[in-house]
Amino acid sequence: MIDEPVAEPKAPTPKIEPDWKVDVGEGTLLPRSALDVLTRLNERVAAGNIDDLVPIATGFVPMDKTIGGGLRPGELMLIGGSQGQGKTTMALQMARNMAASGQATVLYVCFEHDEEYLIQRMVAMESALAHLPQKAGAVKIQDVKKEVVSSYTTSAETGTKAKLGANPRLRPSLERIARYGSNLYLMRGTSTSSTIENLRALVQEHRGSDDERRLVLVVDYLQKVPVIPEPASEEEKVTRIVSGLKDIALAESVPVVAIVAADREGLKAKRLRNHHLRGSSAINYESDIILILNDKYHIVAKVNIEFNPYQAQRYRDWVVATVEKNRGGQDNVDLEFEKLFEYSCFDPTGRITAEKLIEERLYND
Repeated sequence: MIDEPVAEPKAPTPKIEPDWKVDVGEGTLLPRSALDVLTRLNERVAAGNIDDLVPIATGFVPMDKTIGGGLRPGELMLIGGSQGQGKTTMALQMARNMAASGQATVLYVCFEHDEEYLIQRMVAMESALAHLPQKAGAVKIQDVKKEVVSSYTTSAETGTKAKLGANPRLRPSLERIARYGSNLYLMRGTSTSSTIENLRALVQEHRGSDDERRLVLVVDYLQKVPVIPEPASEEEKVTRIVSGLKDIALAESVPVVAIVAADREGLKAKRLRNHHLRGSSAINYESDIILILNDKYHIVAKVNIEFNPYQAQRYRDWVVATVEKNRGGQDNVDLEFEKLFEYSCFDPTGRITAEKLIEERLYND
């Protein structure tokens, strides 16, 4: 019997990635296999192109530890709180910290204050941050305004051209701002032109610039972003805004920080929580991180002060920043930061809150 030759096994046919895409009116739908995504990620790592994988620190130390080192492209952070809790102060200080670190260029869009008002707050902020934990040499915000006016008055009396840099109290802060000022952009938001579509266009325009730093978008505040034409309800409007900001974060690969106002019930609540944010349940679904600010004095449980009433007065100097939602890590974390509002800033070192805090259902504890 003659053995028949055994056929050699055929080499497997290499799988070719299908050209699976659909062109639609506003773009292209292009699914990518997990293997393709993993291959491209490996190529990026091999090429050292990992900058956008590194989180951008907010500069608030315990907060950065809680959220995994900082903000990442595609993430939407919301900062909520009632009036006077320091939402703008915290957001502006985050913007300053990220720009000063050199990690990112920051666009701060503010619907409540103009650019010159914000820069005056930053001058006071710089004067305090440079001296912490001491405040000797720091300039209060109301004194910044006085020094700006006095710079002009002095120049008029001497017949010279006014220069803010010649003012000895302002000069140190101005020099520090000058080191990172080209990385931080301030823009007054308007009710006609600062739409989601136009904010997206600004972000895309930055991508085409010579600036190689990553971009962070800060919106102060979310409910003020115009939607044209005006939706029938605030719920619909807020849904479209928060969904649009999240889409900017994902599609343009940038972190977005937005301040959110509290609703009427939240303003009356013993302790503000994420469900008190005004407008829509989409706020809770679309966001990656929700930070809620409360005055520590108002939310410390009575057991902490009933035997030491003098302790209560100290609590007035602190804000509790609760990480209510955190897709990338632990949530329901209570952090606290000392208020330095006369200098338009917080002490960024902060700490985890040690005292028992109230829940509305446990208020009598």
